Amino acid sequence: MGHRLSKIATRTGDDGTTGLGDGSRVSKDDARIAAIGDVDELNSTIGVLLCEPMPSDVRDALTQIQNDLFDLGGELSIPGHSMIQESHLAQLDAWLEEYNSTLPPLKEFILPGGSRAAALGHVARTICRRAERAIVSLGRVETTGVNEAPRRYVNRLSDLLFVFSRVLNRADGGTDVLWNHQKNPT
Repeated sequence: MGHRLSKIATRTGDDGTTGLGDGSRVSKDDARIAAIGDVDELNSTIGVLLCEPMPSDVRDALTQIQNDLFDLGGELSIPGHSMIQESHLAQLDAWLEEYNSTLPPLKEFILPGGSRAAALGHVARTICRRAERAIVSLGRVETTGVNEAPRRYVNRLSDLLFVFSRVLNRADGGTDVLWNHQKNPT
């Protein structure tokens, strides 16, 4: 396990660097820090989503995902360390299959919206896609110390957040907001 903070205002980052979990220091604009930051933003956004009313099973899944994302950030903060396992991916796949099977098939694209919870789920999905891009970029600039499991996890998670947004719209009594591809220009 990496170093834990016993003091929050350390002033060690005043020089534009930050510490990784292995004790090394990197620039605050390092690709690894960008990926960690995007994962942290995703986790925080899911925290906001959890403030909304939702079915308890979805709440439980999102709470577990928050813990997984904290582990994922920890993995990214310690080059070469592994915390995300196949079991994490299998759980996402199981939820994807379970929840998607309750939804009607999509025949049109949907817009991010509907209930407040569903809209926040879509915001989380877009942040998840950004985190995925940051992890892919990190893997391109650092050929060692970056495992593939975090990238695979966020890829599957973005799909699950899309499905959860659809589930949350239905839980609120609504449906998907369909894209109107035949709109008349005004």
